[in-house]
Amino acid sequence: MAEMIRPVAPPILPSLVQTAFNRALVTGDVSYYPTQVAVLTPRSIPFQLRFSPALAHKPKAPKPKEPNAKPFNPFENPTPAMLIDDLPPSHRLVLNKFAVVPEHFILVTRDVKPQTHVLEKGDIAATFACIQAYRMAGQELFAFFNSGPHSGASQPHRHLQLLPVKRMKDGLEDVENGSQWSVLAERLVEFKQELPFQVFTTSMRSDMSDEERHNAYLELYRRAVRVVFPDEEVSVEGEAKISYNLAITSSTMALCPRTAEGTMIKNKSGENIGVVSLNGTVLAGTALVKNEAEWDALRDNPDMLLDVFKGIGIPPLAEASA
Repeated sequence: MAEMIRPVAPPILPSLVQTAFNRALVTGDVSYYPTQVAVLTPRSIPFQLRFSPALAHKPKAPKPKEPNAKPFNPFENPTPAMLIDDLPPSHRLVLNKFAVVPEHFILVTRDVKPQTHVLEKGDIAATFACIQAYRMAGQELFAFFNSGPHSGASQPHRHLQLLPVKRMKDGLEDVENGSQWSVLAERLVEFKQELPFQVFTTSMRSDMSDEERHNAYLELYRRAVRVVFPDEEVSVEGEAKISYNLAITSSTMALCPRTAEGTMIKNKSGENIGVVSLNGTVLAGTALVKNEAEWDALRDNPDMLLDVFKGIGIPPLAEASA
């Protein structure tokens, strides 16, 4: 069997993304939703909370005109305005149409593949190609993957999302504790005892082969499945057995099994005020809310975030013995 062609991202990838994003903003092909930001510190964990009321009115995808037509897939044939570049042999890079973080872009498979399947070697390799292109330009990327009904996933076509860490820090210079925030996935060893949900991690090195990186991911996936289903065999191909989030940086890979997409929070009077939903950016140490009551409640009582965390994953002591 022929060796897989190793994906290589353009060395000028950060510039390509920035140019495509700025152009798409001007033409209206991308919508950017500015946010207010606070850095909360429950159990001393610096966690970004962003508030974007306009996002609650984000346009919905067009419905099929015919009853039996397949739903619109924005990744299958992206428009020139949304396409950043091809990433041979099997992926392409597109802009995120609804951006909360500027220059948010997405790695998608050229062929339509399921978001709910275990990632292939090429998916991990293409992700690292992007991360390394940014690193060579003196920047860092946070990549994340949402898989399954409890993960925050929204599109069924396989894709990983990529956020320039520099742009994730926009606005932090003006808020209390802003300088304390950095990507949570890279500090999980430091905060592991404080988090109320299980996360499995492993270190990444720049000299790892594509096979080694993919095997590292598969081992994290196996460990997560064994926590949820201790007595079942773990297949590493096809449909994933659990919902989970995966985070990848230049130095770390982290995987969090999920049991719910979000958790209801209450105000001081004990009344329900909304569900705080989390996707893979929880592993970056960020959360987004769309209504003012949630924004106010979480800032007034940052420890409420811990209750949200407790509701989305597996308790820390639930890991099955190896």
